[in-house]
Amino acid sequence: MNILQINASARSEGAQSTRLANSITDRLRAQNPTAGFVLRDLARNPMPVLDEAALGALFTPAEQRSAEQTARVAIDDGAIAEIQAADVVVLGVPMYNFSVSVQFKAWIDAISRAKVTFRYTDKGPEGLLKDKQVYVALTRGGMYRDTPTDHIVPYLKTMLGFLGMTDVRFVFAEGLGMGEEAVTKAFDAARQEIEAVVEAVAA
Repeated sequence: MNILQINASARSEGAQSTRLANSITDRLRAQNPTAGFVLRDLARNPMPVLDEAALGALFTPAEQRSAEQTARVAIDDGAIAEIQAADVVVLGVPMYNFSVSVQFKAWIDAISRAKVTFRYTDKGPEGLLKDKQVYVALTRGGMYRDTPTDHIVPYLKTMLGFLGMTDVRFVFAEGLGMGEEAVTKAFDAARQEIEAVVEAVAA
């Protein structure tokens, strides 16, 4: 088993989403001591945004790219290689202003490449990142689970599914902006949820 953890917070230290993602990964590694592990921290090593220069590089044939374009595409190639090699993906995803972080969106853009991680067929789009288990650690300051204001879960189900990752489990820690007692309660509940979803996969 190869585990890939993506920390998507804008903070490299003290992020609650990283804390929750670490708990999931720790549980997985306890069950699979020989598992390989790769960590990509998007706060420490952010992906470059998908801008005009990046699009120019991606749409230029490899043999015609400049050195700068080749280097730009290689950054995304590295992120794609990591997720292609992963059997299990753990995503630490905080809610910022009802959406995902800029850092996380840049990573999604990096790994979403036609004919590499998805393709269009006469039967519709086909995701090529198949046969992976995905755990999403979701942290929020308020209470948004199963409400119309939670735009992240539908987005991730759509985006990950489009890329072929349909085995997705969500773990929530909410109310983190409501005081220390609420934080403790949220993480106690999240730990129980982790036990349930990881044990279900192991079984």
